[in-house]
Amino acid sequence: MAFWEPRSAALTVRRILKVNHAGEFGAIRIYDAQLALARQLYPDIVPALTEMRDDEIEHCRLFLEAMPAREARPCRVMAFWSLGGYVLGFVTALMGRNMIWVCTEAVEATVHRHLEDQIAFLRDRDRPLHDLIGSIQAQELAHLQHAVDHQPRRGLVRAVTLPLIGLATESLIWLSTWGDSTSMRSEIAS
Repeated sequence: MAFWEPRSAALTVRRILKVNHAGEFGAIRIYDAQLALARQLYPDIVPALTEMRDDEIEHCRLFLEAMPAREARPCRVMAFWSLGGYVLGFVTALMGRNMIWVCTEAVEATVHRHLEDQIAFLRDRDRPLHDLIGSIQAQELAHLQHAVDHQPRRGLVRAVTLPLIGLATESLIWLSTWGDSTSMRSEIAS
């Protein structure tokens, strides 16, 4: 814990909120694009996608509400999260219902790893935010499990796109936290 001075810990908490809020917004945009196509092409999965999107809308709201007390502000690169999320959602929906679930799996698996780090970091630093992220993580894990359970095919396209989507998600998280996500993971590991 000596690595983190009170000021840098407060900064990291602000960055956690910033990136989580941005990530939820990006997830909303992914689901918006997937829903736009699914309504026409895969109407049977619309209820599940709608429920997941509604969860992300609620998470986004909760993170936004947690910001003022911690002097945090929304991410300055929200346009990247918005555009990137929409394009990712649209392209994966065009590739078929299986790719919608592959996309969800890749994003949620990456998010889960970051939430684990955040929960460990926040445990003794900000208990209310720790508890909030813990409750959100449970829903995100349910999304991940749903995506895994609904993939009838696990072929080459999945094997290639899963790490690519994960890498894109990881990169946006790193950029949005100015590298704090890496520092936090290193400090927790030591």
